[in-house]
Amino acid sequence: MKPRLYQKYKDEVAPSLAAELGCSNKHQVPRVLKITLNMGVRSDAEKGAIEEAVKELAAIAGQKPVITKAKQSIANFKLRKGMPVGCKVTLRKDRMYEFLDRLITCSLPRIRDFRGISPRKFDGRGAYSIGFPDQSIFPEIELDKVKRQQGLDVTIVTSARENKGALALLKALGMPFSK
Repeated sequence: MKPRLYQKYKDEVAPSLAAELGCSNKHQVPRVLKITLNMGVRSDAEKGAIEEAVKELAAIAGQKPVITKAKQSIANFKLRKGMPVGCKVTLRKDRMYEFLDRLITCSLPRIRDFRGISPRKFDGRGAYSIGFPDQSIFPEIELDKVKRQQGLDVTIVTSARENKGALALLKALGMPFSK
């Protein structure tokens, strides 16, 4: 069974976007290609910090993250080449749509004093990035087991060539943008 947000995209969003943006071909209609999640962890943090970040990101994303390592040494940060500095996950297809649905319906409303997300965080080529200072807004995280606040970056990559098409796509999918 396909995710709920994917069915909404196929049945409602894609036809309305094709008419709104003037797409003559169904392959020109913007769609979500992938979602990447990234957690950076300080190198001088406790020994189990990376493992905890991997567990939390796996719970949020629904798949095992990859541990990222430093590409070069930086003496001022006490960082050596090859040391773990964070973890990342790339979601595609069904898991991507399920995560986006949970983000829109469950996680974003849990942010304190939430008034919508900024529509100015597009990169000019159709990708939208948002950063969360705390991972506890996701319902998969048990607040009793969290030892430290950890930031999380989410990047939604679309097939739109410009910001206008990507903004229209995310608005149609239900992303709560501020005015």
